[in-house]
Amino acid sequence: MGTVQGWKKMARYGHRWSLVDLAVIPPAWAAKSPDTRGGAILPPCPCGCRYHVRTIVRLNRLAAIWFFLHYAERILSESAVRPCEDNVSTPDISRLKIERSASGQIAGTGRRKRRWLRIALLLAALGLGASVALGRFSGKTAVETVTVALSYPSQSYTLLNATGYVVAQRKASLSSKATGRLEWLGVLEGSQVKKDEVVARLENRDVSATLGQALANVKVAQANLDQGQAELADAQAGFQRTGELLAQKFITASAYDAAQARLNKAKANIAGYQAAIAAAKANAQVAQVAVDQTLIRAPFDGVVLTKNANEGDNITPYSSAADSKGAVVTIADMSTLEVEADVSESNLSKIRVDQPADITLDAFPELHLAGTVSRMVPTVDRSKATLLVKVRFTDHDPRVLPDMSAKVAFLAKTVPPEDRQPVTTVQASAIATRDGKPVVFLLEGEKVRLVAVTQGRKLGELVEVKGLKAGDKVVLTPDAKLQDGAAVSLNKK
Repeated sequence: MGTVQGWKKMARYGHRWSLVDLAVIPPAWAAKSPDTRGGAILPPCPCGCRYHVRTIVRLNRLAAIWFFLHYAERILSESAVRPCEDNVSTPDISRLKIERSASGQIAGTGRRKRRWLRIALLLAALGLGASVALGRFSGKTAVETVTVALSYPSQSYTLLNATGYVVAQRKASLSSKATGRLEWLGVLEGSQVKKDEVVARLENRDVSATLGQALANVKVAQANLDQGQAELADAQAGFQRTGELLAQKFITASAYDAAQARLNKAKANIAGYQAAIAAAKANAQVAQVAVDQTLIRAPFDGVVLTKNANEGDNITPYSSAADSKGAVVTIADMSTLEVEADVSESNLSKIRVDQPADITLDAFPELHLAGTVSRMVPTVDRSKATLLVKVRFTDHDPRVLPDMSAKVAFLAKTVPPEDRQPVTTVQASAIATRDGKPVVFLLEGEKVRLVAVTQGRKLGELVEVKGLKAGDKVVLTPDAKLQDGAAVSLNKK
């Protein structure tokens, strides 16, 4: 009913407002009487009623929405079905009466139902027309986009991927064999320590006093030895003189025997003094060990990972006492870091010892480190049907820390140096051909720009390209009619 005959037909049967009447504009009418807004004023209804339909020929999105909502409001506010004023006759009041029969109530109910049914159909038609108008007048091509990314050529060498965690093969929780209160702590988390460096000390005044006493006993024993040696020298001199006097018959034989007995006793005392010194030194060593047990030393070069106790805490060897600490600090040797990855037993044929690998960390996705399979634990986890594989780092980086999540790509061969750097890649379906040259459509705001690119090698589903940078968004599977500078809209999935 978008023609003049349609309007005359409405006048004959009564003017019924409809979506078609409002949305479809005859070309002949659209060319008449253009107003200052670039639209057209339609002539009045052929039936001569007071309703005029004004619309804008070139509808944009907001104008289309206003158009349908405005006329829907006018129609619903006055009547869902309104006859033209010139065709309305004078009502006969005498025929009005209250229908009290059941048939009258049913007839009235039926009329109301038909009225609401027409209103519902009208609203549905208005919504459909609005959606059609929005899509028709937007003038934008719906497209899907993909992001240009950086990829590593080593991906083409990958045989198997696995996930795991970084662990240190040399790791120790430092504690004391003695029991006591932590008096001094000389390290913090992240501190570098050397082998045999004292990192903490327990309260040791009692054992230090015992050590001092033991050292004093060593000195006493040494003094006794010195005294015994002096007596031995005197006994030897007296024995020599008595021997000469006996030869000249100046002394008796008993005097000679007494001198000899004194010499033998002096010699025996020297042995006793030497034994006493040895015992005193042993006691001093025991005391020294007790003192050393209050000093907590680093067993190897490493880095402090965690600090488990503070000054004033009670330290016990096995944390058996209440409110006590076992380990003071935990250190690890960062040069022994490895990645432990679980590999399914069905893929064990793809892994071997000394096989090259590429390691990436979840914390630093752009960091790729070379690695080598160091060993495979000779037992399978029955519950998971996996084997533990340990991969050591060939390339070391200070950012790698224990317990980091890591991904391991087991490679078919060692990656050459030229393939260690990332390249710019995009999905192959984003590359189109214009005038025999590969191009992509770069998204810039709500328009696309044609960019010529140079294709490189294929990396799986991706293609190496030059002329773009990582992060650019390009049109995926561009249409053959898409041109440079075209306005586009993104498909919402």
